[in-house]
Amino acid sequence: VQLQASGGGLVQAGDSLRLKCEVSGRTFSSRYIGWFRQAPGKEREFVAAISYSRSVRVYADAVKGRFTMSTDNAKNTVYLQMNSLKPEDTAVYYCAATNSRVILSEIKFARAYDYWGQGTQVTVSS
Repeated sequence: VQLQASGGGLVQAGDSLRLKCEVSGRTFSSRYIGWFRQAPGKEREFVAAISYSRSVRVYADAVKGRFTMSTDNAKNTVYLQMNSLKPEDTAVYYCAATNSRVILSEIKFARAYDYWGQGTQVTVSS
């Protein structure tokens, strides 16, 4: 499974961005697609995840109500719509995919993801 993240950029606080993650390869083997972010000097943290069936969506408390994850399965593409951006959202954002055996309780942990994209920089100025 290969993942390609894009859509990052430099925006002002309160603006919106939509990140895109294009998934290729054995996409049917991935049970969840997730977004993580890593700010300088900080550990990688969970942002959101969605099941391949789109029946499950999970968000970190820090982004709940502002970020929305969606998929276009026909295009094997996953989106992260980010609204009301804050300076603390500044980070490199990574999309990742699990294998088919991962259970829901694990999807907030980076160790549950076997495949990672290269990351896209999001910078929010105050």
